[in-house]
Amino acid sequence: MLLGRRLLSRRHRLALCLAQCRSLKTEHPAGSAVQDAVLSAFRSVCGDGGVSLGEAVREQHGKDESVHRCCPPDVVLFPRCVEEVSALAKICSRHRLPIIPFGTGTGLEGGVSAVQGGVCFSLRNMDRVLDLHQEDFDVTVEPGVTRKALNASLRDTGLWFPVDPGADASLCGMAATSASGTNAVRYGTMRENVVNLEVVLADGSVVHTAGKGRRPRKTVAGYNLTNLFVGSEGTLGVITKATLRLHGVPEAAVSAVCSFPSVQAAVDSTVHILQAGVPVARIEFLDDVMMDACNRFSSLSYAVSPSLFLEFHGSEGSLEEQVHTAEEISQSNGGSGFQWAKDAETRERLWRARHDAWYASLALRLMCVCAPQAYSTDVCVPLSRLPQILVETKEDLVDNGLTGPIVGHVGDGNFHCLMVVDPGDPEEMHRVHLFVERLARRALAMDGTCTGEHGVGLGKRALLCEEMGPVGVELMWRLKDAIDPRNLMNPGKVLLPRAI
Repeated sequence: MLLGRRLLSRRHRLALCLAQCRSLKTEHPAGSAVQDAVLSAFRSVCGDGGVSLGEAVREQHGKDESVHRCCPPDVVLFPRCVEEVSALAKICSRHRLPIIPFGTGTGLEGGVSAVQGGVCFSLRNMDRVLDLHQEDFDVTVEPGVTRKALNASLRDTGLWFPVDPGADASLCGMAATSASGTNAVRYGTMRENVVNLEVVLADGSVVHTAGKGRRPRKTVAGYNLTNLFVGSEGTLGVITKATLRLHGVPEAAVSAVCSFPSVQAAVDSTVHILQAGVPVARIEFLDDVMMDACNRFSSLSYAVSPSLFLEFHGSEGSLEEQVHTAEEISQSNGGSGFQWAKDAETRERLWRARHDAWYASLALRLMCVCAPQAYSTDVCVPLSRLPQILVETKEDLVDNGLTGPIVGHVGDGNFHCLMVVDPGDPEEMHRVHLFVERLARRALAMDGTCTGEHGVGLGKRALLCEEMGPVGVELMWRLKDAIDPRNLMNPGKVLLPRAI
C-alpha cells in the first residue's frame, strides 16, 4: 500500500483529499456503545462519579462553539490527576477506543466532536495552579485552569499571563490549539509562551516535552517536542500540565479608538505604527459593520467606519511618546475622532465591547426564523496584502447577501469574519460554506494561511492539504503514525484520511 501511495501523482492525491473532505457529514457513524467491562475498568480508576453515560453530559461534550454538528462521545470521563489519565488511556488503548480531550469547549472548528464515537476525557477536575516561580517568570498549571483563573491567582504577584483569545478557555486547551488573541502582537501566541508540557500519549505513557521539571528560557536540546504538541489539537496526546511564561504587569496602560475613511487607511496606519517601532500591545481592526454592531450591543457611540482599537503598555514616560507617535501616524493616514482612555474602567469597557463582538454580531440577526448562529472563520496574510483581502472579502459578502462583520488582529495580518446565519435556511448555509472556502483560498493565493488561530479541526482539513501540499501532509501523517499508530487520539481532526 505504501508503494501504491507513492506512485500517486501529487495532483491525484490532492484531488482525493478534497473529495474525502466533501463527504465530511457522513464520514463516520456514531461510535459503538462501550462494553460494561470497560466501564467497570473506568470506574475502578476514577470512581462512579468520574464516569458519565448521561445523554445531556455526552451532548455537552460533543460540541464546541462552532457550527459543526454535535457528535457526542459514548462516555465522558472526569479524571483527577495525570495518573488517572494515564490509566484510563491504557484502558482505551487496550480496547482501541478513540480518546477526545475536552477543556472548556470554546473551540471554533469542531475539535471536540466525537466523529468516531469513543471516550471524552473532560479535564475540568484537574484545576490546580502549580509551581509558581515569580523570580523566573513561569508557572505550571493543570488543564482545568482557565486564563482568567490563572490571572486571578497572580493578582498580587505583579505578573500576568497575556495570551487572550477572548473566551475564558483552559490554558492547556489553548496550548493544544496554539491560541492567540488581542495581545499577540506584543506578547506572542501560545507557541511563544509555552516552556514545557506534560502529555499522556495514546498508550498511556507520559512524556515531558522539555524534560521532567525543566524550565529553561531557551534550549536547543534535540527536537522541539514542545512545539510539536502545541497546536496539535489533541491528535497526538492529552496535555495534563503546561509550564507557561509569565510577564510583568505594565506600570501603566492607555487605550484608544480611532476611525478612518477606508480599510486601506486603517491598515496603512497599522503598518506604519509597527514600522516606527512603537511597542503597541494591541491593535485591532473593526470594519464599519462591526462598529455599528458594537455600538448597538454595548451602548457605545463610536463612528460607524473602519476603526482601530489600540492599547499601549509601559511606564508613564514611555506611554506619552508611544501615544504621540501613534496619533501622529494615524492622522497622517486620515485617522480622526481619537478617544483615549487611561483609567481602568473605561479601558475595560472598550475591550469588553471588542470581546463581545461575537454576541454583537448575533444581535444583528434577531429576526431569523430560527435563533441566529455565528460561524466565525479566520485567515492570516502578510500585512501588505491585508487591505486587498479585506476589500475583496467585503465585496464578496455584499455580492452574496451575507451578514459578516469583520474584526481582526491586524498587527499580525490575522482577521475574523463573524458570519451570522439563519440555521433554518439551508440555502443561506450553503452560501456561507462556499464563502468560507473562497475566503480561505483567497488567503492562500496571497501567500497566507487558511487559519491564523482557530485551527484546522474538522472544517479546514482539505484546505490544509492545499496549504501544505501532499508531501507536507504525508509528513504530518508519519509523525501521527509514530506517536499514535492506532489513530486513537482525536481521530478525524486536522488530517484527512489517507488516500488509498
